[in-house]
Amino acid sequence: MYYSRSGAVEALATAAAKAARDAGAEVRVRRPREVADAAAMAKVEGWTESAARQNALYEAPTHEDAEWADAILFGTPSYFGAMATELKNFLDLLGPQWKRGSLAGKVGGAFAAASWPHGGSEVVTLSLYAPMAHLGMVILPTGYTDEAMLEAGSPYGASAIVGKENQPPRSEDLDAARHQGRRMVTIAGALIAAGEMPCRRRDAD
Repeated sequence: MYYSRSGAVEALATAAAKAARDAGAEVRVRRPREVADAAAMAKVEGWTESAARQNALYEAPTHEDAEWADAILFGTPSYFGAMATELKNFLDLLGPQWKRGSLAGKVGGAFAAASWPHGGSEVVTLSLYAPMAHLGMVILPTGYTDEAMLEAGSPYGASAIVGKENQPPRSEDLDAARHQGRRMVTIAGALIAAGEMPCRRRDAD
C-alpha cells in the first residue's frame, strides 16, 4: 500500500510487489486516493495527471484488503518529515480493525522517498512503525540483511532520494525495495508455518 505523487514511491512499491510475487506471494497493490481537491492539485505541475494514471492502475485500499493480507508494506513520500496525508487518512480509518485486533500478528514494513539526502525518509519510515504498533502488527525492518541495503535505503526500510527534478529511483534503490518485498514474504511465511499468525479467510482471495 503506497501513496505517490510523482511516481518515485510507485516505482519502489511495484519493485517490492514483483519481488514478493516472484517469491510466491499473492499481492494487492493499493493506492489511497487524494485528499486535496482538484483546484489544489492543479497548482502542482503534473499532480492531476499522475494521480489519474496511477488511480487507473491501482485500486483504492479497503478495510477488506488490510484484513486479507498476511503482510502489509506501507510506502510514502516525505512531506516536511511526515507521511503523505492520503496514507495517514487510510490509517486513521482502521479503528474497527484495531478494536477487533484483526491486524494483530500481521507483518508490517515501511519505505519512503524524499527529495534530499536529509529530507526525512528515515523519520517517515520510523513514523509508520507507530500505527503498526498500535494495530499489534509485527514490525519488520530491513536491517542490513542483504548487500542491497549497504548500497541504498536504510536499516528501517527501502528509500530513494529523487532530487528537485523528481528523478526515478536508482537501480540500487529498486534492489533494496525488492529485498524488502522478499523479506516480508519470508518472515510472514515463517510466522504462518509456526502458527503465530491469525489465518485469514482464504476464500477472500
